[in-house]
Amino acid sequence: MPTADELIGADTVSALARLLGRAAGRRSPAPALRARADALEGLSYSGRVAAVRDAVLDDLPADWPGFEAVVRTALEDPGFDGWMTFPVNEAVAVRGLEVFEPGLALLHDLTPRLTAESAVRPFLRADPARALAVVRDWAADPDPHVRRLASEGSRPRLPWAAQLPAFIADPRPAVPVLDALYRDESEYVRRSVSNHLNDISRDHPELAVATAGRWLGDPAPTTDRVVRHGLRTLVKAGRPEALTVLGHAPDAPVTVGGPRVTTPRVAVGEYLVFDYEVTNDAAGPAELVLDYVIQHVKANGSRTPKVFKLATRALAPGETLTGTKRHSFKPITTRRYHSGEHLVQLQVNGRVQGEAAFRLDAG
Repeated sequence: MPTADELIGADTVSALARLLGRAAGRRSPAPALRARADALEGLSYSGRVAAVRDAVLDDLPADWPGFEAVVRTALEDPGFDGWMTFPVNEAVAVRGLEVFEPGLALLHDLTPRLTAESAVRPFLRADPARALAVVRDWAADPDPHVRRLASEGSRPRLPWAAQLPAFIADPRPAVPVLDALYRDESEYVRRSVSNHLNDISRDHPELAVATAGRWLGDPAPTTDRVVRHGLRTLVKAGRPEALTVLGHAPDAPVTVGGPRVTTPRVAVGEYLVFDYEVTNDAAGPAELVLDYVIQHVKANGSRTPKVFKLATRALAPGETLTGTKRHSFKPITTRRYHSGEHLVQLQVNGRVQGEAAFRLDAG
């Protein structure tokens, strides 16, 4: 993953200072940005975005017409592209909130240079209905970057961005945006729709499943994939309504062998290895979602589950699927491992069908 310095480093900010200086009619780089380029050391990515945003606000005119004129002049320069535009978008979110629709219009034009998905969210927080009236029009824009902005910017729980409390409480006002985009010709846009649906599913599973069902009733060739990705959290959780809408019967008759652990003792940095087999016992074909669950030992000795994907397969009557899985226990920043007896479980169409124990040595 790129570092903060690789995304918004001194060279990027210096280039932005020169570009905005020219756009403002100066003979020298924008002074606050030029100074900021030498004062980024030790700042996180979000800290860098905020610091450069504030420098942009210091360097550009305080009035909206003057501010907008400089940014639009910068947009005429093909060098105004990539990560240097991200803090400029955030500056638009500050200055443009006072004028609202013109601010959103400028974000519409900026988003193809990288993305304005974070900068649009202050507008949606400040006045959801007013902002959505604009965002819904973006869903019909000829530019896929703008169409994606309509979906991505209105996600209730967009990672690394401010949440949208109004849409967490009631996501229905944004669903028409997704309805307009789930069959979009661009995979870039459709992936955002899936992620938005997944956000909805975390707080309103019934609405997510109902929306997915409507889409599957009027599908494009790509709709099944959109829906499966959008309901992934519910499927991993074994929610029967999500499995049913995808054609996976929670009570599918199967015989499960395993998991059979071949590494009964695992150290952090090594792999858990287990074999499994699943046989379709039904008289007809069965659509199966196979997952495995690691029951991690916590510091207090209790366990907490984490679900991982194995396979999605259609099995003919009597057909058996076999496999071997290697699960890495390499150190990661998002999880702390604890020594003790862990469990690995097989989950078929949301139901745990077998388990085995193994010992993890966390050192």
